[in-house]
Order: sequence, then C-alpha cells, then structure tokens
Amino acid sequence: MTVTIYHNHACGTSRNTLAMIRQSGTEPVVVEYLKTPPSRDKLKELIATMGIPVRALLREKGTPYKELGLDDPKWTDDQLLDFMVAHPILINRPIVVTPKGTRLCRPSEAVIDLLDNPVGRFVKEDGEVVEPRGRK
Repeated sequence: MTVTIYHNHACGTSRNTLAMIRQSGTEPVVVEYLKTPPSRDKLKELIATMGIPVRALLREKGTPYKELGLDDPKWTDDQLLDFMVAHPILINRPIVVTPKGTRLCRPSEAVIDLLDNPVGRFVKEDGEVVEPRGRK
C-alpha cells in the first residue's frame, strides 16, 4: 500500500500522524509541502478527493490568514486556491493519501481508518494515549 503524507515537521499533529503511519509498518512518501508545495491542480484534486470545501483546508494559526483578510467570505474557491499556492503555510496539515482515501488528519488519529494495519496503542507527543477501537 502506498501512503503519502503532506507533512510539516514543525507541526505536532503532523509528526504524530507520521509516527502512527510508521508504527503501522508502512514507510510513507513524505512530501514536505512547505519545501515542495503541491501544484494548484494537485491541491484542487486533493480537496475534491477529501470532499471538503476549499475553505476547510485553510490554516489560520501561524499563517498570514488574518493579514490577507481570508476570513472575508468574498473570496472565491479559485482565489483561495491561489492564496494557498502563493503561501503554502496556509494549507492545513497533515493530508494523508492512501488507497482507502484522502483525509486531513486533524486530529492525528483520523489516519487510523486509512491504514491497512492500524496502530495499536499509541502515545502522542503530548502524552495523550490513542487506544485501538473497542479498548480503553
């Protein structure tokens, strides 16, 4: 199974998601999207595959979201895509692509359903424990 993660090492959620993928026995293709941003077409494809509105992929924290006035509903989807291409830090992360689907994995345990061999017990960086379904 090929797994791709659009990853930002500075993001704890992204690091936890990557660790869960690796704990499942899969070494993913890691796309450091700040260094190698997806093209506009690829970004549009990812959003369509996730079945989410373009605006749902916008990240506010630690980005120029407010300075650019992106909270204004006047911006079209095409304009928002242009902003994300121009400022990749606006793309929320991590996005994980597997044969089972594509998902913005926030929280990180959202990746579990996308994996062939889901992780067992996992301890996140902040100490939060993720238990396999059906166990507590």
